[in-house]
Amino acid sequence: MAVGLLWNQWSFFVLFSIVHFGCWIEFNRLVDKINPDYKEVTPLHRTILALAGWCLMLYFTNNDLRIATVRLTEVGLWVGLVMLFVVPLLIATRERQFFLKNMGYALVGLIYISLPLGLLTDLRNGWMEGEYRMGLAVPLCIIFTLWINDTMAYIVGSLIGKTPLSPISPKKTWEGTIGGALLAVTVMSLIAYATGRLSVVNTAVIATLTAITGTYGDLFESKLKRLAGVKDSGSIMPGHGGFLDRFDSLLFAATVVWFYVTWFM
Repeated sequence: MAVGLLWNQWSFFVLFSIVHFGCWIEFNRLVDKINPDYKEVTPLHRTILALAGWCLMLYFTNNDLRIATVRLTEVGLWVGLVMLFVVPLLIATRERQFFLKNMGYALVGLIYISLPLGLLTDLRNGWMEGEYRMGLAVPLCIIFTLWINDTMAYIVGSLIGKTPLSPISPKKTWEGTIGGALLAVTVMSLIAYATGRLSVVNTAVIATLTAITGTYGDLFESKLKRLAGVKDSGSIMPGHGGFLDRFDSLLFAATVVWFYVTWFM
C-alpha cells in the first residue's frame, strides 16, 4: 500500500487497478449468492464487464499516463465506448431471459466499484503536483482519514460503545462512530496545519465527508454480505477478509470527496 500510494502516479494506478479487479471478482460472487439467476452470466462476460469498468480508470488518468505515444485516457475512452455496445449485446444474446436483471447488477457494479476508483484516479492525476499540491494530498487525506476513523471507532466503541448504530452491523455503535469521526477530523486537521499541503478548512471538510460516507460504505457492503449469507466478501487477507471488506468505505468516500474537490476547490 505504501509503495503504491507514494511512489508515483503509475504505482497508484497499478495498485488501485488490482483493487478494482479484486473487488469485481468478489462482487460477482456476492451477487451469485444473492440472486442465482446471475450465475447465467459467463466468466467471459464477467471479465468483459470488469474490463469495461477499468476503462473508467483509464479515462480518468487525464493524459498523464502513456505507453510510448499511446495515452491511457484515449484507450479508456474508445475501448469504453466499444464496451458500451458490446456488453449489453453479449448479455442479451446469452442471458436473454434475465437480461434486464443481469444488466441491472452489471450497472450497480460499475457505479459501486469502477466509477469511485476512476474518480480516485482523477483526484490523483487531476492536478499538477507542483502547482496545486493536491494531486497526492487529497487521495492520502481520504485514505488516512479512513484508517484513523476505523481504528479510533473500534477503540472508542470497545471502551464506551453502548448504542447500536444499525442492525446491519450490530457491532458498530453510535459512540464509536462519532468518536472515530471526531478524532479522525482532528488528527487530519493537525496534519494539514503542520504540513501545509492542504488548508485546514478543506482538510477538515474532506475528513468529515470521508468519515461519514465511509461509514455508509461499510454498512452498504455489510448489507450485501448479509443478503449473500457470508461473513467476508473474500479471503485474500486472512483475518481481514477480501478486497471489498478493506475498501468498502473508500468506494463511497472517494465519490463524495471528488464532487467537493471539483466544485469547491
